[in-house]
Amino acid sequence: MKDLEDGDKTPDAEAPGRCPGKRRRGKRKAAQARAHNRADGGGAGGAEKPGANPQDAQKRRRKKRRRGRKAYVRDAGNAVNAVAPNAVGGPTERSAGPPVVNGKTKPAASGAVQRPGHRHAQAPFVPPPAYAALDLGTNNCRLLVAVPNRPGRFRVVDAFSRIVRLGEGLTANGRLADDAMARALEALKVCAGKLEARKIARARLIATEACRAAANGADFIDRVREETGLTLEVIDRETEARLAVSGCGSLVERETRGVVLFDIGGGSSEIALIDISRRRSRRLANHIVSWTSLPVGVVSLSERFGGRHVTPEIFAAMVDDVAGMIDAFDGRDRLGAVATGEGFHLLGTSGTVTTLAGIFLDLPRYDRRRVDGLWMNEADIDRMVETLVGWGFDERVKNPCIGADRADLVLAGCAILEAIRRTWPATRLRVADRGLREGILTELMAEDRVWDRDRRPRSRVS
Repeated sequence: MKDLEDGDKTPDAEAPGRCPGKRRRGKRKAAQARAHNRADGGGAGGAEKPGANPQDAQKRRRKKRRRGRKAYVRDAGNAVNAVAPNAVGGPTERSAGPPVVNGKTKPAASGAVQRPGHRHAQAPFVPPPAYAALDLGTNNCRLLVAVPNRPGRFRVVDAFSRIVRLGEGLTANGRLADDAMARALEALKVCAGKLEARKIARARLIATEACRAAANGADFIDRVREETGLTLEVIDRETEARLAVSGCGSLVERETRGVVLFDIGGGSSEIALIDISRRRSRRLANHIVSWTSLPVGVVSLSERFGGRHVTPEIFAAMVDDVAGMIDAFDGRDRLGAVATGEGFHLLGTSGTVTTLAGIFLDLPRYDRRRVDGLWMNEADIDRMVETLVGWGFDERVKNPCIGADRADLVLAGCAILEAIRRTWPATRLRVADRGLREGILTELMAEDRVWDRDRRPRSRVS
């Protein structure tokens, strides 16, 4: 396209190559062109109709010139023409090649792409990092994969849970049984496959009481590494208690002054006394004033007293046995006056309390969304425990929130709960369907300061 000569009329609004701010004409030549258009009366769009208002024609010509303007913007990639948002044809209309200025092709900047409606390069999308936590306990194998979300929160993108009963027979023999190790290995292979399928920023894989107490626990950890590629960390009881507290921080409300948090496991039960009456930090674990780990869980207690046929007398003996262990805990009175009144409550994170909650809600099948965070008062708990003690083994199996896998364990868990309530009477209990895995994820993300960074909103991760 040739350059316009002096005195030529303004070109048609749709003519290619017109670039605002690039005309290189003085005000005098532009004024001559406008005067020439007025003298002709036709302008860029041709002759005006007879009797037309000259001012209306001039407005139409100005609008037409504005519609024909094109903008050249840059982004990452190659340079292309982008039509301005108010141009004819809409904001998605583009010309095929690089920009043309005064009839000459202007080379595109290296690595630049020009897109409609953007004058600056946008930062590329960076998916949020994924974190993983695995908990191999005495009764369950659980995996959780999540990405950071709002400050202090995360979104689960994958999960796995299977009852493996790794601690079966441990109380009597002091060793992990072959069948139990085989069940755990099969579950761990599933977890290994899930971890390989995702790009994991950081992971922590832990084993608890069964591997701590078993004489062949270290050998089993080596076998897991050889057969699955997973390196399990056998944590001590203090770490287990701290992680349980970290996982439940969001369930402690702002007006709460004191909490007794307990995690009834398969081979041990962790109890933490938490005082937040004076101050409160983001990490609830910072407020632990005393803790203990009882060497008893649902698997070990049911193996000692029997779990299938539990009479009221046997149940009472279970409660007394566990209560004696708690009485030997020197720090049980560290909360003092905080352990009274409306600002104090129990917080339970275990299969025992979630099972009680599911029965209390009369769920046709277990629903974590309805159970996690549920409040139960002391009368509700008394009624549920009394109901379970009155049920036979077959009735417990038929309940959809118990099933065959937990039917011989649930009363042992209730006995541990009753011993805790006897020591720390509370009018309310909050149920947490969360625990070690959530605590691991919270601590990993806090260590990486993922919630302190200035991040743009992210899209969902598949």
